[in-house]
Formats: sequence, structure tokens, C-alpha cells
Amino acid sequence: MLGARAWLGRVLLLPRAGAGLAASRRCPGVWPRTWPHRSPSRGSSSRDKDRSATVSSSVPMPAGGKGSHPSSTPQRVPNRLIHEKSPYLLQHAYNPVDWYPWGQEAFDKARKENKPIFLSVGYSTCHWCHMMEEESFQNEEIGRLLSEDFVSVKVDREERPDVDKVYMTFVQATSSGGGWPMNVWLTPNLQPFVGGTYFPPEDGLTRVGFRTVLLRIREQWKQNKNTLLENSQRVTTALLARSEISVGDRQLPPSAATVNNRCFQQLDEGYDEEYGGFAEAPKFPTPVILSFLFSYWLSHRLTQDGSRAQQMALHTLKMMANGGIRDHVGQGFHRYSTDRQWHVPHFEKMLYDQAQLAVAYSQAFQISGDEFYSDVAKGILQYVAQSLSHRSGGFYSAEDADSPPERGLRPKEGAYYVWTVKEVQQLLPEPVLGATEPLTSGQLLMKHYGLTEAGNISPSQDPKGELQGQNVLTVRYSLELTAARFGLDVEAVRTLLNTGLEKLFQARKHRPKPHLDSKMLAAWNGLMVSGYAVTGAVLGQDRLINYATNGAKFLKRHMFDVASGRLMRTCYTSPGGTVDHSNPPCWGFLEDYAFVVRGLLDLYEASQESAWLEWALRLQDTQDRLFWDSQGGGYFCSEAELGAGLPLRLKDDQDGAEPSANSVSAHNLLRLHGFTGHKDWMDKCVCLLTAFSERMRRVPVALPEMVCALSAQQQTLKQIVICGDRQAKDTKALVQCVHSVYIPNKVLILADGDPSSFLSRQLPFLSTLRRLEDQATAYVCENQACSMPITDPCELRKLLHP
Repeated sequence: MLGARAWLGRVLLLPRAGAGLAASRRCPGVWPRTWPHRSPSRGSSSRDKDRSATVSSSVPMPAGGKGSHPSSTPQRVPNRLIHEKSPYLLQHAYNPVDWYPWGQEAFDKARKENKPIFLSVGYSTCHWCHMMEEESFQNEEIGRLLSEDFVSVKVDREERPDVDKVYMTFVQATSSGGGWPMNVWLTPNLQPFVGGTYFPPEDGLTRVGFRTVLLRIREQWKQNKNTLLENSQRVTTALLARSEISVGDRQLPPSAATVNNRCFQQLDEGYDEEYGGFAEAPKFPTPVILSFLFSYWLSHRLTQDGSRAQQMALHTLKMMANGGIRDHVGQGFHRYSTDRQWHVPHFEKMLYDQAQLAVAYSQAFQISGDEFYSDVAKGILQYVAQSLSHRSGGFYSAEDADSPPERGLRPKEGAYYVWTVKEVQQLLPEPVLGATEPLTSGQLLMKHYGLTEAGNISPSQDPKGELQGQNVLTVRYSLELTAARFGLDVEAVRTLLNTGLEKLFQARKHRPKPHLDSKMLAAWNGLMVSGYAVTGAVLGQDRLINYATNGAKFLKRHMFDVASGRLMRTCYTSPGGTVDHSNPPCWGFLEDYAFVVRGLLDLYEASQESAWLEWALRLQDTQDRLFWDSQGGGYFCSEAELGAGLPLRLKDDQDGAEPSANSVSAHNLLRLHGFTGHKDWMDKCVCLLTAFSERMRRVPVALPEMVCALSAQQQTLKQIVICGDRQAKDTKALVQCVHSVYIPNKVLILADGDPSSFLSRQLPFLSTLRRLEDQATAYVCENQACSMPITDPCELRKLLHP
């Protein structure tokens, strides 16, 4: 790949690599700063990076979510995207571009007319995707160029992660960067030859405009097409070799102890002692890393490194929860912080963040016993229930960062979430009784959350000047310090602040809401089922487990094809609020199966309803049939047939904003082996871990979730069996005891005494376990040996957490 940058520059006849080109060595810009280059050892994924490229070395560009820009006017004629279901594609349905959705019609046209394909990939809440739409795709002249000289294809990356991953691999390999919007030029045979991210419409002093790029590619296609095709084939061949992951001649995966220690050391080196997290800025929530640190602590509890791992994770979670990345008014977490202090967020909210962070905060509560963490977890799930839930039980994808400050005005970043001092004073004028100085509720809240008259967002954090005089709520003092400052009781301060936040929340409802991406993805719904199930189980709240149950029912009713046993990737909300599907359906990818299976296993352990376990096994069988690489080991990201024509068939090898589907699958296989005893699941798990051996040895921090699976495989899982009636109080007490303890490497099994039950048929030894004196009884089994029977929850807790 070393020659890729040079020939890309020659293709475009540029004196130097231009902004937005795949040849650029700059990583995408993150508002308000340029993203510093991150090495693979930091474990960042393409989604972790930004949605936009910098347009010059000195001008940082914002990242992330779209404002609710109207994409149609009465005078415009829709293009063929008007017939699509994707919210992102529909946002482009009135562009003066002859857009095609990804599909055979576009490919046939390119081959027949011998034209290059212009592929543009983004998603509904992507700010710079929509900035490029306004600047370029709504431009009549650029629209003519795209329609006459190219076959233009628009893809929602969340509908087609396979297409996104293949061409993002190309963009990253030829630039060391990537992001969205992603724009790639392909041959009619779908091989990439030029790629980039955001392009401004016109040339600047140090940047190349989109119109210029189109004209130069058109010229090169006409004059040097054979050279382009040869170079494209060479790059594709190199990418294929570079992306191969297989068992090779390895017999076994690496030592878990060695890989664990190396992963911890890599994280420790990049840890921010003061504010938590693992980078200077911007900072992303990193649930996969926090999960690894908790797991590492558990197996190294008596060592200094173990204590350090626990402190790193808990401190990061506390600083995030106190920072502006958390929405203190409406709950939930924004996508990332633009600064080191977790203060000024990029305001987009993604479902997958809420799901994983709910689990992380629940685990923090299990480990610490501090209700601060459980309160944060409950707040996250409250936000999802209010803002990201379909009435039938499914979960929407995201809420935008941008929204109009007032109806009819142009959308701005964070407008829905920020506050002026004047607004707060007007909403909270009541005097606080008993304070040592004159004080209103508004002044108390402003002091605690750091609001100032001039606004608490520095100009360096606001390059577009949209947030002048505005404030992001971020906790500046503990309740104790705020109470001491005004001579008040701590509980009185807590009540006053909560009342004030509720009034702000009610006032915020009158603002124009950010755009909602109402698309529902099986993978992210699976993560959210886990979020509700795990948190509900840890906190002993059936109401939360019911949300998980309804989510699983939604998946089975609306996103599962009974005849074929396959999952659908997407479904949509129709204008009337009913559930709609594309025709033909968009079938599931590896991550859909892996995340849904994990959700179902978590739901079984939370509810003890074996139907969810049975469905998980069926889905795992389908996953193995569609995605398993019988030669190289591990799972491909997409079906062979679904990705027909794509130049690469990849295996996801990085735990980023979302865990790698292979990492989650490794855990799933271990758990399924624990639930069923079927040797095939364990064999597949070992083979998968072996295939990723080199990656884990070299940069384990890129796959912390898989490193946890490696540890679980080599340490063996506990089978915790509760013999009892599911509805009985003594059974529930033992089950709740298990959930109150942090035990990541376990399966929880309910044995109800019925020899014909599903689990009894899978695990014959269950029939040998008896209730003691007709009481619910627990057994902890490892390596085919079980503990003495235990009926007292306190005794069980001692055994589980010595």
C-alpha cells in the first residue's frame, strides 16, 4: 500500500494531497479541534474517528450530527431515492442529482455506459454529511456533473455496514484517516480508485473543492482509464492481503495472562489521571475498555495493577457522568466530548452508546456499591424509554446534534441542550430559604453546574460562533461543597437541584426537537435489550427487565423471518407510527446476530424464561451457517451472497464505539457452551480466538472485548445453578444475590425440576441437583464439579465473591 498515496495524487494531478482526499495524511477533524492521529494501539474504530475531514491543515471542522435541514422544496422534483425507507436516503431525495440506491441497477448502468461510480456514504444524524449536501449535492452545476459523468450511488452506512467497511478500509489504508461523509470513486466492477471524506464545494488556498475533484476524475477517466483500472486492481489486491485474518498454522490462541497484562499496560500508558479517559481530546465513551478494566480488576484484585484498573474505570465513569457529555436535564449521553474535561460535547445521541453505558454503570454499581452509578444507569434507560422507544417495543437509532434555536431558524449545534443565565434565572426565580446569603433556585443551580453570564463555552470550542453566551451543564462541585458554600443541608440542595432540572426539562420540551433517526437496527436493538436486561437484573427492577422483554418480542415479531431463520437488519417507522420494511428486506449482518444473541442470553439470565435461550441457540446456528469461515476461522461480517461483487469480504477486528461482532461472538459461544454443554460451541470459540491471535498479541488494546473472552475461555466459566420455582421468593432471593455480584465469566441457570425442560435436555447433570429441605438451592459448578448446596443468599455471596 506504500505507493497508494503517490498514485492517488497523480490521478487528480494535484501538487499536494488535498483536503478530503484519501491521499491526505490528516485524520478527520473533530469539532472544535483537529483530531490528533491515533495509532492502531489505541483501539479506535472508524466510527470512533469523526464524520468529516479537515479541509486544510489549519481549519478544524466540526463533526457528527445533522441539523434538521429541509431537503425538499415544492419546486423540486424528487429523484429515485424518494422510494427508499432510509431516513438518510430520503434526506437526499430532492437533490438535483440522479442518485441510485446501492444495487444492481446502478452497477449495470455503470458497465453499460462505461462510467465510474461515485459512492457517497453517510447517515441520518451526520452534520458534515448534510453540510456537503447543502454545499454540493444541492448545487445544480455539481448535480449535472454527477448525473452526466458518473453513476451516483447513495448509501446509508447503518443500513449497509458491509459496503461502508469495505470502502472505509480503502480510505483509511490510503490516508491513515477516515470518516463521514465518505466519498469514493469506483470502477464499474466496484473497485475503488480514489476516496475521501468531506469536500468543500470550491477550491481554497490550501484545499481542493469537490467540483475540481469531479472535473479531474472525469478527465482522467477519459484519458488514463487503463492506468486507473490497473492501479485500482493493485490496491484491491494489497487490501485483500492486508485484511486477511485466519488461523494459519497456529494451533491455539495466545496466553490470556500475557495478552491481558499487555492490554492493561497499553491502557495505563494513555490514561488521563486528572479527568479519566484515554486521550487528550476529543474523548469518547469507551465501554469496551471499561469492561476490560473491570474484568482485569476481578482477576488481579490483590495486586496493585488490579486496584489501578478499578480506579481507572470508576474514575472515568464518574468524570463522564459529572461532565457535559451527560445530559443532566434529559439524561442519556452525547456522542463524545470535544475537550479533555468532558465538558463541551458533540451533542448527537446514539442508541448504542446508551445501551453499553447502562451496562458499564450497572457494573460499576455492582463493584463499588455506590448508588451514584446506579442512578446514572437508571437515567440513561429513562432517556431511552422517553425518546428512543417505539410503542411496539423497538428502539430508534439516534437523535441529532443540531436543531433550530427557534422554529423557522437555521439549525445549530447543541441548540436544544444549552442554556443562558437569563433563561435559568427566569425559570427558577424562587428564593432559597435558610441560605447564608440571598439566593434563588436558579443561582444555586448555576453555581453547582458552572453556568456563567458570558457562557461557559470558550471560543476555541465554538469555531462557528453558534454557542456564544450559552452554557453546558457540568457538575463543578460535590453536593457537600455546594451545600457548605450556602450553609444548606445536603439533602435540601439535592432536592432543589432536582426540582430545578425538572423545570428546565419541561421548558426544553417547548424548543424545536433535534431530528430523530427512527430507523431501527437489529444489532443496536440487541445491545439495548442487554442494557435493560443487565441493569434490571443488577438493580432488581422488573420494570426494566420488561423493557428488555418487549424489545426482544419486537425483534422476533418484526425483524425475524421464521421460514429462513434469518434476522432482518432494519425496519422503519411509517408516518402512521406502524412498523415498515424495505422491499426486498435488508438482511442481517454478523453484528445483528452477535448482538441479538448476547441480548437474548442476558435476557434469559434476567428473566429465567428459557424461550429466549432457545431462540438464541437457533440464531447462533444461523449465524454459523451464514458467516463462519470454515477455512480461516472466525466470522465474516457479511453473507457471501449479500456482498457479491464487493472487492473484499472482511472480518471485523476492532472493538471501538461498538464491540467487534467477533469479540461478542467469542463470548456468546462460551456462554452457549455453558448453557448446553455442546462441544462444538467451545471448539468454534477456540478457533475464533486463534484466528485473531496475531492481532491480540500485537495490539490487544484494539480488541479489549476479545481479550476478555480469551481470559474467560482459559479460566473456564462458572455454571451457577438455582434449583427452585421461578416465581418463589426464595428462588428470587438467590437469583438477586447472583446478580448483585460482578461475575462476568458465568452462566446463570434455573433448574425447575422438570426433566423434560429445555435446559434439562441440554444438561443432564441438572437432574442430579436437588433442593435442600424443599428450599430454593444454589450450586456453583466449575470443571464438571459442583459446590455443596447453598440455601442462604449471604453464604452464596461469600462463595461467589470471597
